[in-house]
Amino acid sequence: MDQDAIERVRQRLAEAAEGRTDAAGVEAALERARKGLEDLAAAAAELEATLPAKVGEAVKEGVASEARPVGRQLAEVRGLMNQLLRRLERLEGDVLAERHARVDDLGLLVDLLTSGWRGVDERLARLEQHLQTGAGAVVYRIEERRPASGE
Repeated sequence: MDQDAIERVRQRLAEAAEGRTDAAGVEAALERARKGLEDLAAAAAELEATLPAKVGEAVKEGVASEARPVGRQLAEVRGLMNQLLRRLERLEGDVLAERHARVDDLGLLVDLLTSGWRGVDERLARLEQHLQTGAGAVVYRIEERRPASGE
């Protein structure tokens, strides 16, 4: 073996040994890590105990603050719907009364037309009777009543 190669190997081993930590340093780092984990576990336990209550309260407050205006708006919409229903019922009654009045008017108009035509039929019947019996007024022809132009 080459003495130079052996020297390089020893140098590399020495560099590797320098990079190693001693057992006391490792032990101290592990102790610090254990302490950090214990603190983290304690904080997690505390959050686990208080977080649901805090989240529940926050959700309750948020829903309450958002639901109040919605509840008021819903009550207002309900009131407007009731008012709209009352107005529609009134309009329905007015339209129904108007319809009945128009039907009554139509019945009266039919009665008037019927009685008018009945009167016309009676007059025509009297005229026909007079014409058939021959009783009545004397009818002159216009040509016969005019004096002759030369007379």
